[in-house]
Amino acid sequence: MTRRVSRQRPHCPCGLEETYENCCGRFHRGESAAPTAEALMRSRYSAFVKLNEAYLLRTWHPRTRPPGVDLDPGMRWTGLEILGTSDGSAFHGTGTVTFRASFKGGSLHERSRFERVDGAWAYVDGEFFD
Repeated sequence: MTRRVSRQRPHCPCGLEETYENCCGRFHRGESAAPTAEALMRSRYSAFVKLNEAYLLRTWHPRTRPPGVDLDPGMRWTGLEILGTSDGSAFHGTGTVTFRASFKGGSLHERSRFERVDGAWAYVDGEFFD
């Protein structure tokens, strides 16, 4: 009896069923900009997974952007759950995304605020829960 081996590519770290290269990877490479606040939130989560400090800083609002991001290479992110959104579409200038980002040993529950800067979505700040 012959067994078939699945050759499916892994899903994007952001939780969508597309591959990283076709999902958040295109934003990270600068090929396109996230069209919604939620898409930016997902791509920023993937940037934390991939330790992509440059993308995190590039998508941070200039008003609140820190000089650097202290990424921990030992952090193992295990999943992203979008709990809610308000505004943040192509027709809005601001938006919020409430999410839970899980990591080995715990989770982070936040409501992030986003604003458009020169037409592109940018992370402003977040309110933490739990």
